[in-house]
Amino acid sequence: MHDDKLPAGPDDNKDDTHLPTPRGGQLPAKGGAQAISLDLFEDKRADDDEIDLLAYWRILLKRRWLVLGVLGGVVALALLVTLMMPPIYRSTATLQIDREALQAMQVEGFTSVEGGAPDFLTTQYELLKSRTLAERVANELQIDDATLERLQSATWLQRATAALRPQGGDEDGEGADADELDALASAGRIVRDNLTVEPVRNSRLVRIHFDSTLPAFSARVVNAVAEGFINSAIERKFDASSYATRYLEEQLALMKGRLEESERALVEFATRESIVSTGEAGLSLEGQNLGALNTSLAAAQNERIRTEAAWRQVSGGGALPSAAIANSILNTLQQQRAGLRAQYQQQLQVYKPDYPAMVQLRGQIEEVERQIAQEENAVRAAIRAEYDAARAREDMLVQQLAALRSDTLDVDKRSIDYNILRREVDTNRQLYDGLLQRYKEIGVAGGVSSNNISIVDRGTVPNGRFKPNLKLNLALGLMLGLMLGVLLAFVLEFLDDTIKAPEDIEQHLRLPVLGVIPHLRKQTVQQALDDPRSAFSESYRSVRTALQFSTDGGVPRTLLVTSAGAAEGKSTTALTLARNFAQLGKSVLLVEADLRNPSLHRVLGMRAETGLSSLLAGAASIGEVVNTTDDERLEVILAGPLPPNPAELLSGSRMLSMLSVAAQKYDQVIIDGPPVLGIADAPILSNLVGGTLLVVQAGDTRIKTAQTAIKRLAVARARILGGLLTHYDAKVAGYGYDYESYYAYGTVPKLERT
Repeated sequence: MHDDKLPAGPDDNKDDTHLPTPRGGQLPAKGGAQAISLDLFEDKRADDDEIDLLAYWRILLKRRWLVLGVLGGVVALALLVTLMMPPIYRSTATLQIDREALQAMQVEGFTSVEGGAPDFLTTQYELLKSRTLAERVANELQIDDATLERLQSATWLQRATAALRPQGGDEDGEGADADELDALASAGRIVRDNLTVEPVRNSRLVRIHFDSTLPAFSARVVNAVAEGFINSAIERKFDASSYATRYLEEQLALMKGRLEESERALVEFATRESIVSTGEAGLSLEGQNLGALNTSLAAAQNERIRTEAAWRQVSGGGALPSAAIANSILNTLQQQRAGLRAQYQQQLQVYKPDYPAMVQLRGQIEEVERQIAQEENAVRAAIRAEYDAARAREDMLVQQLAALRSDTLDVDKRSIDYNILRREVDTNRQLYDGLLQRYKEIGVAGGVSSNNISIVDRGTVPNGRFKPNLKLNLALGLMLGLMLGVLLAFVLEFLDDTIKAPEDIEQHLRLPVLGVIPHLRKQTVQQALDDPRSAFSESYRSVRTALQFSTDGGVPRTLLVTSAGAAEGKSTTALTLARNFAQLGKSVLLVEADLRNPSLHRVLGMRAETGLSSLLAGAASIGEVVNTTDDERLEVILAGPLPPNPAELLSGSRMLSMLSVAAQKYDQVIIDGPPVLGIADAPILSNLVGGTLLVVQAGDTRIKTAQTAIKRLAVARARILGGLLTHYDAKVAGYGYDYESYYAYGTVPKLERT
């Protein structure tokens, strides 16, 4: 019955793998297969920024009842609020607001600056919502106190805001006048608060909405607002035009008197000083002649400078100007001379210079050169004559200019005051003409322009209510409830730091998962174990198989089953594993080593006066504490009487001796140990056995708690084989089919079993 491959006792603890890992106490899996199982999918978790939609879906599936509850609550609240709200009726009127008023006549200088401003339409929208317009509408409609009371107490929200709004008292005690002003202010506030302005995009139309609990009242108010807005715009234009007309009349009368006085003074001064003006820029006759003569002198000087430059060029032996050559026959003579010279050079290659034809050609060349010299002298003489004439004309103009300048200076001295008076007359005339023209334009434009605001559609009495909209409110409640439910589910999930799935054991505890025990809903543990084809029984058989491959030598001869805290399934796991190993034909000893709060004896339904505590205390031998069970291959040592010092008993030499003897006698020794945290019992036992199995309860054991337990075991040089997840509910965890059907394959349906 004994397996020679299994370790023979606690000497297995001398393996180097019992040393604590340098990575914060997290133990790597023993053996290559387990290491591969942990690192196989590690690359998928490497990128923390990657969004795992499946993980989010599992969270929602796990918290589905919470999401549905919040969703139903919000929808019910939206329905309740909608049913409690009074019906609100909306009436709508449409206005057209043009940027500029239409004009039947185009008047120069009369344009609407306000209409061309970029913020013109925004200004009009704010004027529609102004307090002045609201009070004007309220005054025109003469809203009575009964209507005010019905409107002010329409909804619970308005009543609540009215209670929070500060109320002003009548400090001056003016009586009826103060009450009327307060009533008007209240009515205007109702009109303003319930009025909505909605511009139509890409158009000059604007919709005006008014909401109230009275359908006819909504239509009256929205039409009164549209008409009042148009009347206000007309009044503003009329007031501006009237003010401008009165102002221009006053300025015209004043400017007319100034113009008459300045013209009279100008005429008197010109008569007294004998000054005659041509009317052109205020210049006298002498001044005009002096200007013309000065212009002629400048032209003469330019001509003299040009001819003088040409004469100096030719008189100094320079080349003749191209303009002078163009008006003579020099170009023709020079071309003729060039042709004769070319002919002479050509004939010279055939004949000698003394040849009669050659002598004749030389004579022709000399004659042409003589004619060229005569023509050049004639051109120089013409340039000289032109220069002399230009200088003489300049001298004459200089003499005339000097004589006329003295006469002009004398007239200018007497015209200084005349010019001052003349400029004053011109200024006054321009101001008077401008004011007169503006006065006429305003008068004409005031009669031909029309209002730039018009009513397109008047408000009608609404047939149905505008709010509350049951479908819209329910849709908003559905959307808001879904958002709140999902948000609350995510918040609770991320605040929940318990281990929920096998992946959490691998990711956070760095341990291989040796098994997943499903949660029992309708069956008890004993009923599930009695059915060998149940998922519960099959899962523990899978754990037994995983333990056989947990080390290179198979299942350690001595195995400790522990957990981070109490009530996580240690006793059930230890008992079930012991029965499963016994089913393989092995002799198994099950030891109840929890000497503080034992529970295995209740599961077995056994009671013993002596037990492990008696053995460790020396009050009984090992043969006296071993109990038989219904399975002849399975024997049990119960805890016995609870000692006052369990840690001292477990750390003594008798515990080590008992395990050594049991390992030699039995094929498998399974110890139902105490929890790791809070006491020193579990670390002591983990150091004495060949392997430790850590039990983790799904949804109950916290990650930090389990990590702390692993660190304590690592300090005790424990050999942790892996983790076992108990009470796992795939549907509650949100994994659905992933783990629910792991152990359901091959099970006989209930109908077939019956």
